[in-house]
Amino acid sequence: MHAQSLSMGAGSPAAAGSSFYLAMRLLPAPRRDAMFSIYGFCRAVDDIADSLAPAHVRRAGLEQWRRDIDDCYGGQAPAGLRVLGRHIEEYGLAREDFHSVIDGMLMDAGGEPLCAPDAATLDLYCDRVASAVGRLSVKVFGMPRADGIALAHHLGRALQLTNILRDIDEDAALGRVYLPGEALRGAGVAPGSAAGIVDDPALPDACARVVPQVQAHFRHAEAILRHSRCRTAHMMSAAYQAVLARLLARGWEAPRAPVKVPRVQKIGILLRHLM
Repeated sequence: MHAQSLSMGAGSPAAAGSSFYLAMRLLPAPRRDAMFSIYGFCRAVDDIADSLAPAHVRRAGLEQWRRDIDDCYGGQAPAGLRVLGRHIEEYGLAREDFHSVIDGMLMDAGGEPLCAPDAATLDLYCDRVASAVGRLSVKVFGMPRADGIALAHHLGRALQLTNILRDIDEDAALGRVYLPGEALRGAGVAPGSAAGIVDDPALPDACARVVPQVQAHFRHAEAILRHSRCRTAHMMSAAYQAVLARLLARGWEAPRAPVKVPRVQKIGILLRHLM
């Protein structure tokens, strides 16, 4: 999972410079605590999916998480999940959204890594690992139901696809290429291993073919946010559009330097959304 859609580092619930942490600072403390609980779940299942354990061990770990989540809804939350259980009840978080995130992790942990999935499979993956998290989040944010579901759909996919475009080399090291097979074939990228795909000279064209889809999702998300006072979602959208802009400026020719939004720019985005 590219849980960087809600990315935080080690130490505190989020690294102080991360977009997620800064965006969460815009929330009242009770809602911020709920988001950190959701993040803790996302981080835990992501760590299992990305671990070096055998596939059957990773699948077992994820299925245990499914049972633990079910126990939260049955009034018997495990000791470590009692806080999350309270947030589930307080904000009406849907069990199926937690299950969807786990199902997305299973797509990464099921044995063969995702490599050049077709567009429908990629969209399902994005819905599970990003938009499902968005559906949990917008309930914590307090957004109206219809707007919240639509925002989770579009902003979740925009953030996830931006991560995919950013983390090409990191993913390839795990044998994964999340770029859709249609874009790769259309650009003339030769099929093969993840390493071979990302080293193909035609890869930049394949990435460029995905960019309009990302931009369209951002536009839809911004149209929803124009009628919303959810400053946290506004900031997350702005921060990831800044990432996409830097990717476009850098391009995808090898060697690809890491792309990060400078802390000062993130703080500037935060300040704009504090006003």
